[in-house]
Amino acid sequence: MSTVRVVALVSGHVQGVGYRWSVQQAASARGLAGSATNRADGRVEVVLEGAEDDVRAVLAQVTGPSAPGSVTGVESAEEPVRGQSGFTTG
Repeated sequence: MSTVRVVALVSGHVQGVGYRWSVQQAASARGLAGSATNRADGRVEVVLEGAEDDVRAVLAQVTGPSAPGSVTGVESAEEPVRGQSGFTTG
């Protein structure tokens, strides 16, 4: 199974609703590394690194209809794997 790193900018009502915490919980449950960070423009930057199937599953979970708040858009791109460990929120 290949390892990937995906960076997603998530738009909508995603700050102040427990969104970053839910991303951290979902990522940790699947053993992924990364971060969920509030941006000044109101979006949340989500970085997920780990097994490709797990990254895709978590990304679908945190950008779908069951995500906290209201996700209205997602821009995502793959980046080179950095070997990150742990998960942070900021």
